[in-house]
Amino acid sequence: MSHAPIARVDNAADPYRWLENRDSAEVLDYLKAENTYLEQQLSEQLHLRETLFQEIKGRIRETDLSLPSPWGPYLYYQRTTAGDEYPRHYRCRKPADGSLTVDEASEQLLLDPNDLADGGFISLGAFSISPDHQRLAYSLDTSGEETYQLFVKELADDSLIELPFEECDGSMTWANDSHTLFFGELDDTHRPHKLYRHRLGTDAAELVFHEPDGRFFLSCYRSSSERQLILQLGSKTTGEAWVLDAETPQAAFSCVVPREEGHEYDVDHGALDGQWRWFIRSNQHGINFALFTACDTTLNLSDWQLLRAHDPDVMLEGVSLNQQALVLSLREGGLPMIDVQPHGQAAYRVQLPDAAYSLYVQDSLEFDSPAIRLRYEALNRPAQVRQLELATGAQLVLKQTPVLGPFDADSYVSQRLWATAADGSQIPISLVAKREVLGTSAPLYLYGYGAYGESLDPWFSHARLSLLERGFIFAIAHVRGGGELGEAWYRAGKLEHKENSFGDFIACAEHLIATGYTSAQQLVISGGSAGGLLMGAVLNQRPELFTAAIAEVPFVDVLNTMQNPDLPLTITEYDEWGDPNQPEVFERIKAYAPYENLRAQAYPAILAVAGYNDSRVQYWEAAKWVAKLRAQKTDSNLLLLKTELDAGHGGMSGRYQALKDAALEYAFILKVLGLA
Repeated sequence: MSHAPIARVDNAADPYRWLENRDSAEVLDYLKAENTYLEQQLSEQLHLRETLFQEIKGRIRETDLSLPSPWGPYLYYQRTTAGDEYPRHYRCRKPADGSLTVDEASEQLLLDPNDLADGGFISLGAFSISPDHQRLAYSLDTSGEETYQLFVKELADDSLIELPFEECDGSMTWANDSHTLFFGELDDTHRPHKLYRHRLGTDAAELVFHEPDGRFFLSCYRSSSERQLILQLGSKTTGEAWVLDAETPQAAFSCVVPREEGHEYDVDHGALDGQWRWFIRSNQHGINFALFTACDTTLNLSDWQLLRAHDPDVMLEGVSLNQQALVLSLREGGLPMIDVQPHGQAAYRVQLPDAAYSLYVQDSLEFDSPAIRLRYEALNRPAQVRQLELATGAQLVLKQTPVLGPFDADSYVSQRLWATAADGSQIPISLVAKREVLGTSAPLYLYGYGAYGESLDPWFSHARLSLLERGFIFAIAHVRGGGELGEAWYRAGKLEHKENSFGDFIACAEHLIATGYTSAQQLVISGGSAGGLLMGAVLNQRPELFTAAIAEVPFVDVLNTMQNPDLPLTITEYDEWGDPNQPEVFERIKAYAPYENLRAQAYPAILAVAGYNDSRVQYWEAAKWVAKLRAQKTDSNLLLLKTELDAGHGGMSGRYQALKDAALEYAFILKVLGLA
């Protein structure tokens, strides 16, 4: 096939709607033809793709041991082995000296996903050990559709029970009797809407809670103190929590505070001044959240006591509870910060080495532990697990993700730049390159997302080194719609302000060109999911600014999707994009929707990737977009569509497959830029 596949055009309002006929022979033939065309167009890159794959794989330690986590009488850990797609899960007896040394004599294999996958797709949902350490509850998705089967394994004899429940969301939460499990069920739109209680030894499950409002998602988890179960309900703008004593799982959940539109809150249970307390993070005093506490026996709003006031410049993102201290996860000046308040001592801020980085509490360990674990990484620094002694603030790097072969973090420079948007807003850019590349105009890979208040904190990538070593600069545009600068930053890039996300990204690209980092002829852009919407919009608005674009599972058919309430996520997404049943919202979305705004003009080279089983962004969004783009564009630049026929939103499931996907993407970029 030397010519690109041309999709049939129907005489209809949406001429490519027929591509939504999942599993029809015509649709599958078209998707396979696009896959074949991609392989043919990149056939000269096969050797390069293999070189890149081996290069990336060669930096990753294929046989590795995760950092063991102490819990009760055991250490729990994972081990990856060369040739295996997935890590195996183990435990061993905890050493008497309190060290993290694995005792191989008492080692027990808990779960081997490699056996369970049998070469196909597999994703592990829950992995939950019962409080008495006798059982493992786990859930498996074998299609990529994010629907799970539930299993309970008796660890004394490895006997296995598959629970007889369907349409499960994958969550499994133990009560303290180690015999009662709570799990979630999905509705027709793939929304967790029901919570069930199941007692082992029976085939029945009792409905505990049903959430009929399509905007609200349901989840259940154990409190930090291990003494309470928490049922959290949340839309994009409103929260509600119900709680239940974990010792009495047959009782009813109690509502903390009834939902009120716009009031977001979440709760946890821990200790303060030697007393059991509730801790509530709430936005009732301001959009960046404040922290309240309440007596163990009451949760009335009138009994809440202010522990940390709202700060207009600092976002309170989360709270980690421990018997020794209160740990606050904050966001200030576009960067994550951690403040620690040890009980009875002065508070302090965790100190870190880099200018731009990612930081979060990875594991608060056991409730009475004197330390917690932080995960820290930067664009030029592989992920580290740092142990933080709560009383003193002392840090110890317990583990650093290894990079095999020649690698020196100091030979790369990480920078934080600021671009000026059309309305004067300052947009942060995080950037990394080899030291000698900076100061010259270089090929640049610019990544963006900008939705749901998600923060794209700088992260390290073994794969990305293959671009940096070839003289690329990698940059992240922290556009409005993300959460990098707090709740106000998010709100300034959603609903009627969505155009800010696109304008910010264009401003970042223009700034990088104007300051000599790159040129339009060397600029590659990339984004996935809602970041794919960002890609589609900026390509329509300023196609001449970029040479190549990658759109992963792109949300490009936003207007049609938002008008289909039967699709997963649509109704809950109204809070992010608006409800197009309202005429002014319809016109607003129509004005930027990538699919609607394609027109006869020259576009950069484009690689679009979709997952056939994706329940979040349907495969046909990318397929329809590419089909219409082929018919409208006036250039001869490469336009490729790859549909993973056995994958969901996250792509193929194995670690080697993910590296092959990165190698394909990089080979495409190098081809388009004439560097391969």
